[in-house]
Amino acid sequence: MKERFNDLSVEELIAKKDDLSKKLQKMRFDMVLGHVENRMDKRNLRRSIARLNTMINEFDLGIRKV
Repeated sequence: MKERFNDLSVEELIAKKDDLSKKLQKMRFDMVLGHVENRMDKRNLRRSIARLNTMINEFDLGIRKV
């Protein structure tokens, strides 16, 4: 599930992070109800959100350029 986010702009990264955060919240709720088949998806979502946060922070620090 590892996705490539290198070619996205800052606004697109933030939008993607918000989308994945909502998806993670829904997955947490579904896990409580027992409707999740693959529990590894939660880990993959958290890691993708962490990658996006890192890339957004790199733009803020000036490490990564547009």
